Amino acid sequence: MSTKVLFSLPNVLTYGRIAAVPAITLCFYFPGHTSRWVALAIFIIAAVTDFFDGYLARAWQQQSALGRMLDPIADKLIVSVCLLMLTLDGTIGHWSVIAAIIILCREILVSGLREFLAELRVSVPVTKMAKWKTTVQLVAMGFLIAGPAGDAIVPYVSEAGIALLWLAAILTLYTGYDYFRAGIGHLIED
Repeated sequence: MSTKVLFSLPNVLTYGRIAAVPAITLCFYFPGHTSRWVALAIFIIAAVTDFFDGYLARAWQQQSALGRMLDPIADKLIVSVCLLMLTLDGTIGHWSVIAAIIILCREILVSGLREFLAELRVSVPVTKMAKWKTTVQLVAMGFLIAGPAGDAIVPYVSEAGIALLWLAAILTLYTGYDYFRAGIGHLIED
């Protein structure tokens, strides 16, 4: 692999999203509102780079196998780790943990399905609804990361995050079913 591909701006942005995961995680180990705001700032930057890495790769014709592999991994890492940390600290609790579990399970199942279908050389394109699901998920995460720090400034930030988390879980079920339906024919051929 050439250095040009390795260090293309779209790939560097993806590396940055992966590096954001431990940085956000670390913020949850410090008490107080400041650490929440720092985590939120890192998360927002990572979420914005999610748009730009793909956009720039297409616009500059710098798409690569490395980028296609790492981009969904970076997305799943940041969402999964944030859900785990928010559950650990109690921001996501009680019945809302079910919404987090739905999201995590769908991410794992769809990744497995995509990997299986890739071996068969079957491509499952990302739908508009899946993009909406990702957007709602990221916005929910932002509200939840702000959590108590946001509640101190604007009431009901955490509650809005929980409501958006449930909406994301519903969209997750719908888009997961779409992927499963698209791949089921290939799964039962054996």
